[in-house]
Amino acid sequence: MSVPHYPEFTFFSRFVADIQAGRKTITIRDESEADWQPGQRLALFTNPEHQPFGTIEVISVKAVAFEDLNDEHARQENMTLPELKQVIRDIYPTLPPLYAIEFALIEA
Repeated sequence: MSVPHYPEFTFFSRFVADIQAGRKTITIRDESEADWQPGQRLALFTNPEHQPFGTIEVISVKAVAFEDLNDEHARQENMTLPELKQVIRDIYPTLPPLYAIEFALIEA
């Protein structure tokens, strides 16, 4: 029996526990990481260590402007809104077009 091979998707190691506990259910990414489809499954790996830690299923991918991020996005990221905005500024200093990728953990 073969094991399914899903595309790889990475998260910083500091987010693994929140994802595995179901506290983090979205991620905000730029357009280079937003070409996923609802129902698609992705194999999760830590960045930069490249350690596998689970599988998610994409629920939705929606464009979101930085200024439109709200408390609900922050809750889904398991952060406060100021923390979320700072993390995004740290990762994407030029604030490119952003996408909220909602997902469900299907295997930890």
